[in-house]
Amino acid sequence: MRYFNNIYAKREFFNLKILQMNNLYTTSAVPVALALGSNIGNGAETFLLACKLLQENGFVIEKRSGNIVTKPVDCPAGTPDFINSALIGRFAGTPQELLQITKGIEVALGRPADHGFHESRTIDLDIIIFGDTILDTVDLQLPHPRAQRRCFVLEPLAQIAPDWIFPDTGQSVAGALRKLKN
Repeated sequence: MRYFNNIYAKREFFNLKILQMNNLYTTSAVPVALALGSNIGNGAETFLLACKLLQENGFVIEKRSGNIVTKPVDCPAGTPDFINSALIGRFAGTPQELLQITKGIEVALGRPADHGFHESRTIDLDIIIFGDTILDTVDLQLPHPRAQRRCFVLEPLAQIAPDWIFPDTGQSVAGALRKLKN
């Protein structure tokens, strides 16, 4: 058992231990970019709820972009406009664990677990970049395979992480956006 000469020494010891634990957590966590989309209900409010649920599940949010309104891409005629946003942060788990969390949040916020690719949605949470991970499985591809071809992903992400690199192409978010707009 550790003994302290005074209350100040005890407080400094415990503050140091907390700082060490926080540093351990943040240094072992991976930088992650997520895209958010919605075209049913109040998307801005749904995004706030999604952020709260992400944080409750271990995702540390560092920045979130503003919301942009975009026309639907690859959706049936008459599909309502989307509201899109992006956020960056850190996650100490695996990509598959984060995928399970994001899918659980989508269901909790009203998106059916069994849904079509082009259907309208209350929330869509996509993992865009997960550190330098390149992954191609049935359930998850990283970086997101269509992110570099979609302005509605790149524009909000460029607001908060223009210099982040897509590990599969070596291109920055800002560079991908410039290329797409040309």
